[in-house]
Formats: sequence, structure tokens, C-alpha cells
Amino acid sequence: MYIPQHFEERDVAVLHALIRSHPLSTWVTPAAGALVVNHIPFLLDSGQGEYGTLIGHVARANPIWKTFSPEIASVVVFQGPQGYITPSWYPTKHAHGKAVPTWNYAVVHAHGVPRAIEDGNWLLKHVTQLSDLHESERAVPWSVSDAPPDYIDTMLKAIVGIEIPITAVVGKWKTSQNRPLPDKLGTIAGLHERGDANSQQMAALVQRHVAIKQG
Repeated sequence: MYIPQHFEERDVAVLHALIRSHPLSTWVTPAAGALVVNHIPFLLDSGQGEYGTLIGHVARANPIWKTFSPEIASVVVFQGPQGYITPSWYPTKHAHGKAVPTWNYAVVHAHGVPRAIEDGNWLLKHVTQLSDLHESERAVPWSVSDAPPDYIDTMLKAIVGIEIPITAVVGKWKTSQNRPLPDKLGTIAGLHERGDANSQQMAALVQRHVAIKQG
């Protein structure tokens, strides 16, 4: 991934936070002589390995768990807030017109060699953790134990676990760092005016870099 220095995010805690808040990944891995892409929600175990370990599962019917390379690292892409940035938000545009549109985004690439796991106890623990995490904000959370045990056993036999110890993790936060302060403030105001949740999140990322610069 091309990362100009001013867009590089190196804080592992920040990178992990994006993975946790945007868990649906694009998993790209060599398999059968080609690059194969799957979209997998991963859990992150930050205490396992130098940069953490990604834990997920695929359908047993998906051939990827049999065909991925056991020697070449995969890349798992986590896409955070993103959005179009109009130069109309820049005071510099109104001053001299020398401004063009761009696209802001935050993204994490995690690299590591995957392994497949078929152990039933491991899978039960995994899907329980996954469900508990994403049900936690519901008033009445669904639990794996709500379903009949024989049904859960059948469902577990239909999946295969995927574990990817992260050997390298890189982040690109393209959040207006290259713009002068008035343009950053104009971008924040424009994103807030746009009003959707994604724009609010991007406004917060731009604000973070304003605070870092001023601090």
C-alpha cells in the first residue's frame, strides 16, 4: 500500500481500535495459483502474538480453507470511515481557487499466514465470543445457548475456523493532514453538516490530527 509519511498511522492501539470497530474484513490470500478474496468478520485477540491474532471462520463449503497458501502471508483489509471531500469546504479555494476534490479514509492492512481449525470446542468458543460481542448492545441479546444443542452441533460442523497471527500491520489515515489548518477546520465543519454517522466519524479523525498538530 502506498503511504506518504504524513498519512501513516503507526500506533498499534489505534490500528487495533479500527479493526475492532470495523470487523468485516476483505481477506486476500494466494490460493490455487490466484488471489482469492473473501469477506470475513474477524475477532482480534490483541494479547496473542506481537501484533495480535485475527480469529474468524468460513463455511466448510468454501474451498479457501483447503487451498490457501501455508507459506505465503495473506493480507486482511479493514476499512474504517471514508468519504468524499469537496474543495468547497476549503477557505483556500475561495481565496485563490487552487484546490481539488479528494477522498479521505482510514484503513488497516494486517499480514499473516492463516491456519485452518476444525476442533469443535474451539469453534464453539469462537462463535460464542463472536455472538456475545455483537449482541452485547441489544436490550435482549441472543446467545448461542438459545438454540437447541443438536442444532448448534450441526451448524458447527458446517464451518471451519481461521486463525491469522499478525506478523505485520500498517495503517493509512488519509484525514486532511496535508491541508492548512483553515481547510482542516472547514472540512470538519462540512462533514458535521453532512450529518451521517460515517461523516461524523471522519470529522473526528480530522479533528484528532488537528489536536495533535496544535498539541
